Amino acid sequence: MITSFDDYCIHQTALPIAEPSQSDRNFYDRYWFNGIEEAQGEWIFEIGFGLYPNRRVMDGHFSVAIGNKQYAFHASRRAPKERRETEVGPLSVEIVEPMRQVRVTLAANEHDIECDLLFTAASVPHQEPANVMHDDGHLIMHNTRFTQMGYWHGYFSIDGNRYEVSRAIGTRDKSWGVRPVGEPAGGAPGLMNNEPGVYWVWNPINFGSFSTQMGTFEDRDGKATQVSADLVPLHDNPDDIPSGEDPGIIEMTEIQHDMHWLKGTRRAASAKMQFRDKQGLSYDYTVEAGQRFYMLGIGYNHFEWGHAYWKGELETGREEWNLDEVDELDYQFIHTHQVVNATLNRGGEVFQGVGTLESIVIGRHDRSGFTDFFDGAQ
Repeated sequence: MITSFDDYCIHQTALPIAEPSQSDRNFYDRYWFNGIEEAQGEWIFEIGFGLYPNRRVMDGHFSVAIGNKQYAFHASRRAPKERRETEVGPLSVEIVEPMRQVRVTLAANEHDIECDLLFTAASVPHQEPANVMHDDGHLIMHNTRFTQMGYWHGYFSIDGNRYEVSRAIGTRDKSWGVRPVGEPAGGAPGLMNNEPGVYWVWNPINFGSFSTQMGTFEDRDGKATQVSADLVPLHDNPDDIPSGEDPGIIEMTEIQHDMHWLKGTRRAASAKMQFRDKQGLSYDYTVEAGQRFYMLGIGYNHFEWGHAYWKGELETGREEWNLDEVDELDYQFIHTHQVVNATLNRGGEVFQGVGTLESIVIGRHDRSGFTDFFDGAQ
């Protein structure tokens, strides 16, 4: 299975590049992006694009939440062998310059959702702790992920209404490895450590000259099973971004967070973050949630357009939702992103920022007051 990438000195195993080093059916390689209109926080767009070589699927999504509506374009195809081929129907991701510029285009199509957007990096690609999860002795998640901050230029269009994008605040990640995707495996069901559920909060914020990046998994009792937070410098000129890790990164050694949930939901209204670095300097900030975005718009927890689902040789689709009418305790709508405004106090200096607050809480979580699978906040 020799392909063009085998001509480069990039091999990590004795296998061709097109053949993953492991046979786990859930091996994947995935892009995620979002862009936020900074001035009014009127809209947020997000893009997901994944390759699942052992499932022989490639899929992509482009979704926009604006006002009380969210629109989504979905596409899925048989995965190509060539790794340079990152196109699913009219949707494509192009690496213009590695770790510096990425272009996403959604050409004119029958679903009347289009875009031509260029992401330009403002930070190094910052590696996060690996996600590792076992289910009854079976490794079901083990991946690497980096997060990168930047800005978007271009446009997107919904039903002929064109929205110009100029220096929109952007965040992207790239991850690869193994994670639960696609149709479930057959055989006896796993035990998920006897109590299924997940608690995940992630919060990248752009403060102009620097960003904060925080993420945590917690167990049912509210104890962190994985947590990290860092301050990452931002650069106006991409040529000023260092190669490798940025020496200006500050790792937080004490990390606490508190979420305030909207009554009757599992969607955040606000949050408070309290960090401290190894020098003892504190970084305390609050975030207030604004425009919401439901992650099923880019395939997460989607019953029909979920990641790595086999849809056929090439299929596309469109959806839209009135955000005021969705059932927020429906499993498909539990996973959310929200545009947030942040106020940070760093040793007496005050900074204003804009970013994303991601949350998904399924099952009991004592610290949040959730006692059942999908009960809402009291």
